[in-house]
Amino acid sequence: MPNQQTKSIDLALQGGGSHGAFTWGVLDRILADERLDIDGISGTSAGAMNAVVLADGLSRGGGKEGARAALHKFWKAVSDAGRFSPIQRSPLDRMLGSWSLDNSPGYLLFGFASNLWSPYDFNPLDINPLRDLVAEQVDFDRVRACEDLKLFISATNVRTGRARTFRRHETTLDAVMASACLPQLFRAVEIDGEAYWDGGYMGNPALLPLIEETSAHDLLIVQINPIVRHELPRSAVEIINRLNEITFNASLIKEINGILLLKKLVDDESLGLERFSDMRLHRISAEEELQDLGVSSKLNSEWAFLTHLHGIGFRTADEWLAENFEHIGSASTLDTTDIGAPSGGGPIARAAREAEQIPRRDQGHPRTSKEKR
Repeated sequence: MPNQQTKSIDLALQGGGSHGAFTWGVLDRILADERLDIDGISGTSAGAMNAVVLADGLSRGGGKEGARAALHKFWKAVSDAGRFSPIQRSPLDRMLGSWSLDNSPGYLLFGFASNLWSPYDFNPLDINPLRDLVAEQVDFDRVRACEDLKLFISATNVRTGRARTFRRHETTLDAVMASACLPQLFRAVEIDGEAYWDGGYMGNPALLPLIEETSAHDLLIVQINPIVRHELPRSAVEIINRLNEITFNASLIKEINGILLLKKLVDDESLGLERFSDMRLHRISAEEELQDLGVSSKLNSEWAFLTHLHGIGFRTADEWLAENFEHIGSASTLDTTDIGAPSGGGPIARAAREAEQIPRRDQGHPRTSKEKR
């Protein structure tokens, strides 16, 4: 239980392949802060893996330091396994210091093949080294026994197109692999007779379970995928990158707008849903640092790249906490104009904007990490 000096928060962790190492850095900084207590985590894809690794580390008896060590060990194992992948940076990219795999022969060949054949064709034995790695690194019995943490893992039901959220007691290796199942790479994961794909399509990550089922009143979103790009994508690679970002941000933006609207309705109509009215939203992201990384770099598992992302995440979280820790427990710091709140003039758009009036720094109120930089 948190003491009087500790502030309790929920964490919502986006997916994004190797870019999940940014989230690792954010978690590392949060876990190092004795002023913070994590009540619940909702994660998708790489966010789900970070979540279960953290829960496993907590359950091993080492507390927050155990969780930090488990995360480091997991991402190092990811890097070690990636050394044997045929998808590696090209010599030119290495020489230029680019983390992209766009010029990698293995990546280009795989991209060509995945447009012609499905995983059911080119991987008939359903070999998945990532599954083996997660099974080796995470004790799911310990995860399910981690009563100090509420856990929510999202996957997309292939048949219905709806999101399914697995609670802590339902969290298994299959649930995590379903949450990270990109259909171009892996066969759908079957659980209880239903097939699932990556949770990022419908809940990246799911926020409502954190609001409805935890006791914390501050929800911190750790966002990997950039929302805004100021230049029009023109090349094929740029268009693919932008489509990837829009796709995997869509469900998050929609859910945030729904929560803001519901907060407004609860306040105006006295509906008695104080849980929604009292919820404060925050976001940590590093759009400027991550937007130069194309979608192909999400498959780059080099240790130098992962630690680079970890460093960005740790530093961004440190800056955010220095600027906004005092507002945890009292005010939202999420800038709804950045996250994509409705901009129209109709009643729904106005209600969503009014639901979360984010104070500006010229009024002496909290600044976002983006404003600070």
